[in-house]
Amino acid sequence: EILGKLKSLVLAGICSATTPFLLLGDILDCLPLDQCDKIFSFVEENVSTWKSNSFYTAGKNYLLRMCNDLLRRLSKSQNTVFCGRIQLFLARLFPLSEKSGLNLQSQFNLDNITVFNKNEQESTLGQRPTEEKEDGMEVEEGEMGDEEPGAPAPCSIPIDYNLYRKFWTLQDYFRNPVQCYEKFSWITFLKYSDETLAVFKSFKLDDMQASKRKLEELRTAGGDHVYFAKFLTSEKLMDLQLSDSNFRRHILLQYLVLFQYLKGQVKFKSSSCILNDDQCSWMEETTKLVYQLLKEIPPDGDKFATMVEHVLNTEENWNSWKNEGCPSFVKDRPVDDKPKRPTRKRQAPEDFLGKGPDRKVFMGNDELTRLWNLNHDNMAACQSESREFMPSLEDFFEEAIEQADPANMVENEYKVVHNSNYGWRALRLLSRRSPHFFQPTNQQFKSLADYLESMVIKLAKELPDLPSEEIKTGEEDDEDNSDTLLKESNDSPSMQNKLVSNQQMDEIAAKLGAQWKTLAGQLEIKAAEIREIETDSEDVDMQAKLLLVAWQDREGTQATVESLVTALNAAGFPKIADILNET
Repeated sequence: EILGKLKSLVLAGICSATTPFLLLGDILDCLPLDQCDKIFSFVEENVSTWKSNSFYTAGKNYLLRMCNDLLRRLSKSQNTVFCGRIQLFLARLFPLSEKSGLNLQSQFNLDNITVFNKNEQESTLGQRPTEEKEDGMEVEEGEMGDEEPGAPAPCSIPIDYNLYRKFWTLQDYFRNPVQCYEKFSWITFLKYSDETLAVFKSFKLDDMQASKRKLEELRTAGGDHVYFAKFLTSEKLMDLQLSDSNFRRHILLQYLVLFQYLKGQVKFKSSSCILNDDQCSWMEETTKLVYQLLKEIPPDGDKFATMVEHVLNTEENWNSWKNEGCPSFVKDRPVDDKPKRPTRKRQAPEDFLGKGPDRKVFMGNDELTRLWNLNHDNMAACQSESREFMPSLEDFFEEAIEQADPANMVENEYKVVHNSNYGWRALRLLSRRSPHFFQPTNQQFKSLADYLESMVIKLAKELPDLPSEEIKTGEEDDEDNSDTLLKESNDSPSMQNKLVSNQQMDEIAAKLGAQWKTLAGQLEIKAAEIREIETDSEDVDMQAKLLLVAWQDREGTQATVESLVTALNAAGFPKIADILNET
């Protein structure tokens, strides 16, 4: 009653929100455990109140501390129901992403140690048959008639101390699964598991009727079920435990949980926690065996195995959520949900929208206005056939050739070659015609206009339809090989893409001989590669061949006859270049 009144006072704003929690903590510290059970019922009933805005922020830490103090006082093996109620209350009070309730680093409870007899000399399993014979206590057939019909038959495999020790040693691996990643520990676990599962496989529980009767007795008794938080490891109970359905399910379920951890992607696993192929294959086979054994355990083995598989699959989602850092399940509401106020826009002028008398759109610039009004439909204008054209060299350079004639007396600043727009289009047109216009040359050009003017003069000599004989510039005696740019481009187009063959490289290497280093500079071979060639072979012809091979490997599809001819001419080997042209 006092706690209820305090809750009302807090809601009325008369006292602080922490007052009920302080009083609860003091009361539970003073009372014995049986009375704490009654007081805690009040805490459970008002969980919705503690989660409200008035109490949650002020009291969540007090409630957590109070529950932890109670759990420390309670026995995990005797007060299992009360401990479970406290854990359920905390799960209802705090959200799933609460850090205090999450095992973020995937740590194991290493204090959960299963104690059993590890001294074989003190074992009574091997002495039992001898003592019975000495005492003369013979068991006649039918003497155990009090057992229920159809009770499980005795185990076909005798239970000795070795089986007892190996069976309970497995609990240490279930307690700390990291041991399975160690080589020696895994061998021990593998051996003990095979023997234990062999016992389960050979000693099956086939009495469905007896198991169903036991289940009905528990239900008619009010649903009370005896549950032990710790295993009973007495040697005298070993044969009874092997005949118990719940006990078998506990052990087999531990195997499935262990396998899921070993195979799962856990964020806090170390880099050494990796399974090899043999371990993975053994776990797959054992998993199938465990599920088969679960299905054979009465009652309702098939349903139990299906439910276990479903729960473990769901556990993978929680594992992924923890690996991602436990993000919140609450989705933030998008900011754009609120309706926006319509803004008033000023009406654009009619001449800008093209609604005037001549429907012309003014863009603020004469050239842009002209381009914009060429067509009312921009896409139709882009698809016009008139845009698909490329002028010929004669048409494009006709004006430039006329301006290059000194008789016309056109000043340089008024020539079209000095227009950057014209120069850019001229370079694109020349590159489409032939790459010879862009070969290395000894002639130096200060600007693009000078280069184009030189190309115009050379083109004027080769274009038959233009009055090229009137152009007298005094440059008729330039390099002979550059006067036939168009002729090379038109007469032998395949030379641009023809790769150098092995036979051609052998011929060139034999001609070069000891002069191969001169060509190496034109082929841009690095000094380190030259040193490697010298160390690979002492024969100068072979060194020249290695030079050409290194150049071919670097250039790939660009290692053409044309490129090699250019390099030979630049290096001062025109005769060798002529031989390559002839071949």
